[in-house]
Amino acid sequence: MAKKSVKRKTKEINPATGSPSNFFEKSSAAITNFTGSPQASTIAILLVIAWAVTGPIFDFSEGWQLVINTGTTIITFLMVFFIQHSQNKESLAIQLKLDALISSIEGASNKLIDAEDLSEKELRELRLHFGKLSKMYAEKQEAIESKTSKKTDK
Repeated sequence: MAKKSVKRKTKEINPATGSPSNFFEKSSAAITNFTGSPQASTIAILLVIAWAVTGPIFDFSEGWQLVINTGTTIITFLMVFFIQHSQNKESLAIQLKLDALISSIEGASNKLIDAEDLSEKELRELRLHFGKLSKMYAEKQEAIESKTSKKTDK
């Protein structure tokens, strides 16, 4: 049986190394990899401890409080974008891998290849459909196993 060719809406990959988007890509990957490391957690904890220890030196002034508040606000704001970029990239990579698996399996429903583009309602309907298929398959397997066990018992 011939495989169906599946066309996917994707942009061409531009391997240009000097583009600003490539710089963001590399920076984002480096930042998210580092911030998820034990070293980054240790640095963050040490910075908070250093800040807390300097409280009495600065008489717990508003400026002292402003340092931690401003620093954490800026870092949090930037990290939202870096983490979202990383999540989007990972999600796209997973979807492409799943699409490749679906398209390579003979008899698989190609309707699922772009499932991430469906509405939530459509996804729920598909889930119900595949739940019914799963139940039918389980019942069919149970019947086959029952017949097989009856033959071996004789």
